[in-house]
Amino acid sequence: MSAKFELSQLPNRPLWFEPGQPRERLDGTVEADVAIVGAGYTGLWTAYYLLKSEPSLRVVLLEKREVGFGASGRNGGWASAIFPISLPRVAQLYSHDAALRLQAAMNETVDEIGRVLALEGVEADYAKQGFLSLARSAPQMARARAAAEDSARFGLPEQWRVLEAAEARASLGAEGTLGGLYTEHCALIHPGKLVRGLAWLVERMGAKIHEQSAVTRIAPGVVHTEHGTVRAGMTVRATEAFTSQQPGHSRFVIPLYSLVLATEPLPRELLAQLNLDHRMAFNDMRHLRVYGQVTAEGRLVFGGRGAPYNWGSRMSDAADLVDSIHAKIHQTMLEFFPALAGTRISHRWGGALGVSRDWCPTVSIDRCNRIAWAGNYVGDGVATSNLAGRILRNLILERDDEINTLPLVNHRSPSWEREPLRWLGINSGLAAASLSDVEERYTHKPSRTAMLLEKLTGAH
Repeated sequence: MSAKFELSQLPNRPLWFEPGQPRERLDGTVEADVAIVGAGYTGLWTAYYLLKSEPSLRVVLLEKREVGFGASGRNGGWASAIFPISLPRVAQLYSHDAALRLQAAMNETVDEIGRVLALEGVEADYAKQGFLSLARSAPQMARARAAAEDSARFGLPEQWRVLEAAEARASLGAEGTLGGLYTEHCALIHPGKLVRGLAWLVERMGAKIHEQSAVTRIAPGVVHTEHGTVRAGMTVRATEAFTSQQPGHSRFVIPLYSLVLATEPLPRELLAQLNLDHRMAFNDMRHLRVYGQVTAEGRLVFGGRGAPYNWGSRMSDAADLVDSIHAKIHQTMLEFFPALAGTRISHRWGGALGVSRDWCPTVSIDRCNRIAWAGNYVGDGVATSNLAGRILRNLILERDDEINTLPLVNHRSPSWEREPLRWLGINSGLAAASLSDVEERYTHKPSRTAMLLEKLTGAH
């Protein structure tokens, strides 16, 4: 039986998922100081910091499915200091100082997550061993060197460090490694343990979580579900890619899908042979992003982009599984580690991430309409959602804090184009990213297609 066929038989089941006791849905009308729509990382971190600051607050979270159903329970487990747009782009939009302060805040956020988990006794397999982006071709090695040089010129000489071939291969035993780019500012987590642990934590602190409570309408001071209503002084919209499904927000953010595979637990000898006996996040410097980690129990988790954008930002459970893309991700994993050719894939899944038109996340508040929101993390939300939760706490409670002045606060992105331009543009961009990697593979030179794509997207 072919590996492709075996993959296609696997159900949509994230490795991180664990069935638990369902929480009651919202029935009737309840009063709250803060109503939070969405029980993922953003909503739960916001609830945590609110209650840590003001334990008497009445906080209610409303979740359409179950805690962590969305990206918070489907991601690759990187809590990294990576921001979706480059620092020069942030400086262009705001200022050089603002970009430096943003990177410092992102670096600190990686440590803040570990600090809170240790303080509160939440076990989420947190391990801060950094992130290594391998260079596996001459163009990729040129990008690695350029990235470190650009960072140093920008004022962050210690943010990234170039690894030459021997050190990179000793750190990670992927085929064809010519070097790499390393940063210490990244931790690995178990996404499911983190989101469930945060949910139990905020419930112990006094928050109320209602599952199976789809929100039908948000109005100033009131949130309506199919079976109930929450009257609240402030509402927080923490729905990430699912924001695109809400009335009036179809062009605010788009859902793009990231797909993931997980192997069965690997023998310790094999992990050692492949220099995978660590908890360091890794990928390589290709244009169509991939990502990997080894879990605490020794499974290789490997994912990537490339799934097509669906017309009209349509979202469905079926979109989590794209056989051809899962097969390409598996092929890429074997290109990294040919010794895994006979290894069984135990899980495959997918999930939507939220992308704004300029790729920039936001944390915003509208006091007149009594609503705040955060998201558009472009797949870098594990850490950014923690920073967003702290900022939302400050904005709601009107607390002065330096992080309130970061560039993502009250950032307004332009709207996405209407269809069919949106569908054509996004899927053409995905195809161009994939073509860029093919171009570099055959020419051994930096891709001209990629350079054009960066200019067109404005993300860099």
